[in-house]
Amino acid sequence: MKTEKIVIDNLKCTGCANSIKKALNQIIGVLSVDVIEETNTIFIDHEGQIPRSMFLKKLEKLGYPEEGTSTTFQKAKSYMSCAIGRLS
Repeated sequence: MKTEKIVIDNLKCTGCANSIKKALNQIIGVLSVDVIEETNTIFIDHEGQIPRSMFLKKLEKLGYPEEGTSTTFQKAKSYMSCAIGRLS
């Protein structure tokens, strides 16, 4: 088992965390996802064969890129992901 630690931009609330967990848990080989809202940090436990870039791409697509790389478009996308996560 391997654990990836990723610090992200645009994490605002539990809705965001729910969207992130749901999306990352869909990746085959992911065992668990923990989102720490206070520090904008995600811990992903996985079987070890998944490249970090796969997690980063999925997070960017949701609007939660790695810390310091956020664009205005990604910030807007994160609000949409947040709203979806609040409904889940």
